[in-house]
Amino acid sequence: MAGRATPSKAAPGRTTLAAVPRPALVLGFAGLIPFLASALGVWTAGYPRSLIALDIQLAYGAVILSFMGAVHWGLAMAGGPGAMTFRRLGWSVVPALAGWLALLLNPAYGLILMAVGFAGVYFGDLRSIAADNTPAWYKALRKPLTIIVIAALVSSYGALVVGV
Repeated sequence: MAGRATPSKAAPGRTTLAAVPRPALVLGFAGLIPFLASALGVWTAGYPRSLIALDIQLAYGAVILSFMGAVHWGLAMAGGPGAMTFRRLGWSVVPALAGWLALLLNPAYGLILMAVGFAGVYFGDLRSIAADNTPAWYKALRKPLTIIVIAALVSSYGALVVGV
């Protein structure tokens, strides 16, 4: 069937990217393009265009952090009234607030906050997976995406430090 993942041959209890539904896999990795392109722009565009690339990266990062939190709001809604706890819903708005705050800060601090935010969301996702509130394949998708996003943000931070 279209869109269905093939079973993974990973060790029991572990999933691989092969277990991720194809639309989630393709769209997830496509979502890295703005992070990587803007990081490249921060390094190569030259002043003042590099600042525009930085603004683009921060704005996109804030949107994606919001999206990552919204995933958990949606999962709580799908879980029914018993799943709609202050803990789950409260956690789901934290990434949006972190992204918004990152936009208000000096860009260097904003990049740091955003990188910490993406790491925090990843660890929150791991807890959600362990509690069986999130599909097991989600970890296989989120790990490489999170690593690449954080690397792009840290790269841009490095460009600021170096003064490119």
